Amino acid sequence: MNFFERVFHLKEHGTDVKTEVMAGITTFMAMAYILAVNPSILGDSGMDSGAVFTATALAAVIGTMLMVVFANYPFVLAPGMGLNAYFTYTVCGSMGYSWEVALAAVFIEGIVFVILSLTNVREAIFNAIPVTLKYAVTVGIGLFIAFLGLKNANLIVADNSTYVAVFPFKDAIDSGAIYSQGVGAVLALIGILITGIMMVRKVKGNMLWGILITWGLGIVLQIMGIYVPNPELGMGSLLPDFSKGIHIPSLAPTFAKLHFGSGIFSLEFIVVVFAFLFVDLFDTLGTLIGVASKADMLDKDGKLPKIRGALLADAIGTSVGAVLGTSTTTTFVESAAGVAEGGRTGLTGVVASILFALSLFLSPIFLAIPSFATAPALVVVGFMMMSSVLKINFDDVTEALPAFICILAMPLMSSISEGIAFGVISYVVLNLLAGKAKAKKINVLMYILAILFIAKYILI
Repeated sequence: MNFFERVFHLKEHGTDVKTEVMAGITTFMAMAYILAVNPSILGDSGMDSGAVFTATALAAVIGTMLMVVFANYPFVLAPGMGLNAYFTYTVCGSMGYSWEVALAAVFIEGIVFVILSLTNVREAIFNAIPVTLKYAVTVGIGLFIAFLGLKNANLIVADNSTYVAVFPFKDAIDSGAIYSQGVGAVLALIGILITGIMMVRKVKGNMLWGILITWGLGIVLQIMGIYVPNPELGMGSLLPDFSKGIHIPSLAPTFAKLHFGSGIFSLEFIVVVFAFLFVDLFDTLGTLIGVASKADMLDKDGKLPKIRGALLADAIGTSVGAVLGTSTTTTFVESAAGVAEGGRTGLTGVVASILFALSLFLSPIFLAIPSFATAPALVVVGFMMMSSVLKINFDDVTEALPAFICILAMPLMSSISEGIAFGVISYVVLNLLAGKAKAKKINVLMYILAILFIAKYILI
């Protein structure tokens, strides 16, 4: 006990070992879904899912321990939602970069973040972006994530006339696809409702439980012959493969596979790095301030005393994660679950890190979880991020319209960076032409960003 007191200063923070252990377990339960979701999403970019699973768990352990050492805060890190989708579906999808180049972008973003965390430039960038656009980015990413969840579960599908449509259940019955894709779509919807019920009842780890229950229902239906695996339709067996025993998937397929080609000097690549940095920076700051406020960690001026150390942990964790083979590592808002249980020091993070390390030996379980089972978590994360729309002032059109454009662009253009670009451009142009720019004191950095984004569309 004396050791924990000396290292974590438990009494000073009004906590004890038992409380911290329970807080660490609670936080892990709340965010362990990332071990199933991240390999699923990054796997769509061509990466090896097993290697991504290992990278995800290790990035969580390393990032969280950095937070413990640098700040002694109860915040847990892992590869973040939203940025993994941007990595796969925008950078590697619509933009056509290989995942190796995308990892290089994440690594560079982490290094830039380290520099910003050690200087006052971070504050300058943060203050330059209008608060309305910060909220809009959060909402837009939430909608994008929810859209991906529904798409991966086949609840929504591509359609030539309307672009997107609900899953064609009648056609699936006629073709036989109802026994694989159709069952998956229905189970995803059930999983969303189950997760929602557990949220209402304040069940700890509700997203993880939602995934496991949905997956469990699928296994039961597979055993009954109602769900029929069909690899050609992307619907594999739901039963874990323990044929190789309990083992940790090799990291070799993704470890240190970053590719720094000549393309990293292009404007398009710089935009990719900036998008990673933009979202990571504001998401991290928002999470740190939001969770810290719930734990009464802010000082009398509303500032987080050790925020530089916390940001540094986030930044270094991002670059380390890229080397391991995963998208941006960031502070998870689910850390609030542990804080609500009384977690106040880094001991909470140590406990969560140990559990992430132990999860490495359970890879057959996490890798067998299908997309339709992780869809409820994606939809619920999107729902939670959607609440930021309430903070947007819809009475001021010069604020609300750019925010709406930013929000709308992300899911409809399948790109976080396009949403940011359209949001910045529309905000600057609308306020300039409406004569509001001087009154709002728009930062010069916003004008520079708007010009760069416009140049991107003209020149690239």
